[in-house]
Amino acid sequence: MIESSLRLLPWNSPEGKPCYLSTDDPGGRISRLADAVEAELVASGVAVLAGAEAVLADPVAGEPAVRFALTRTAESLRDALRVAECRERPAPA
Repeated sequence: MIESSLRLLPWNSPEGKPCYLSTDDPGGRISRLADAVEAELVASGVAVLAGAEAVLADPVAGEPAVRFALTRTAESLRDALRVAECRERPAPA
């Protein structure tokens, strides 16, 4: 018998609670969707980092630009930490 495991997904329920997938097939539809979402979150983080670095390198960047860059960077960091958690944390029993 194959034991089913729980996978933390990179999105929350409408109530803000973590979502888990019970599956024996890491290549299933929802698993592939979660993989794609994780890849999109990481790619978005790369783009946000490039934008933030550009703002920081601009000596005349004003407070609104810096605040915008920092806000997007914080969002991307939160997403990256969620991806790391999804890939490393065992699901609750």
